Amino acid sequence: MSEPYYRDLGGMRFESTIHAQGAWNEHEQHMAPASALLTEVIEREFASVGMRIARLGFEIYGIIHAGTFEVRTQVLRPGRTIELVQAEMVCGDRVAISARAWLLTTSDTGDLVGVEDTPMPPLHDAELWDGMSPWPGGYIESLEFRYVGEPRPGARQTWLQSQHPLIDVGDVSPLAHLVRLTDTANGLSGREHPSTLLYPNVDLQIHIHRLPHGDWLGIDGIQQYGPDGVGLTSSILNDDAGPFARVEQILTLRRR
Repeated sequence: MSEPYYRDLGGMRFESTIHAQGAWNEHEQHMAPASALLTEVIEREFASVGMRIARLGFEIYGIIHAGTFEVRTQVLRPGRTIELVQAEMVCGDRVAISARAWLLTTSDTGDLVGVEDTPMPPLHDAELWDGMSPWPGGYIESLEFRYVGEPRPGARQTWLQSQHPLIDVGDVSPLAHLVRLTDTANGLSGREHPSTLLYPNVDLQIHIHRLPHGDWLGIDGIQQYGPDGVGLTSSILNDDAGPFARVEQILTLRRR
């Protein structure tokens, strides 16, 4: 088995490896695997038969320090059909990420299925791509990218996967498996080169209308900049069956 992004130390304590290393700072974790770990903890702690995660909201409070950390969980709004829960990543004595998830009851609506988002071109039409090479860090190095369509600054359709497991103990859910790639959308859709402009996101919001499956994640993303230093990356997530979620990331724009 390939080296994981995280080692489970027991007692809700974990340690990041080089594969979780961020792109903005070599001493931090990338938000993508960190968000997946919190997703997996939420599912382990709170998911039950007949309920599933429908929305994941992550607030990033600052640098996500590499190394050892703990995760704390709590129920914010208990319920039998609708429940709001929280997981926090605590590095040292500081909360680095707060994740909140709405769990909704499930029912059979197969006869009502309707999706307006346009599916991405399939993986077999995609070409290998090394365009993320300007980005440093162990996390970006851990990924394989393939592009489809006609990419341009500010808009790109990309399939990506990783051969590294999220954690070194047990299997993770199909949702956490693909959430670990989702935050990559911001770098993929960049309008400017990272050598001239910093545009880190301070949040990650994922709305999931269908649970995904598979190893490859398709990100159909666009990035927009406002006139006062704030931007937005918006994406549609795909698996091999088509769109399954939408993502928003608000950005702070800072010239180098």
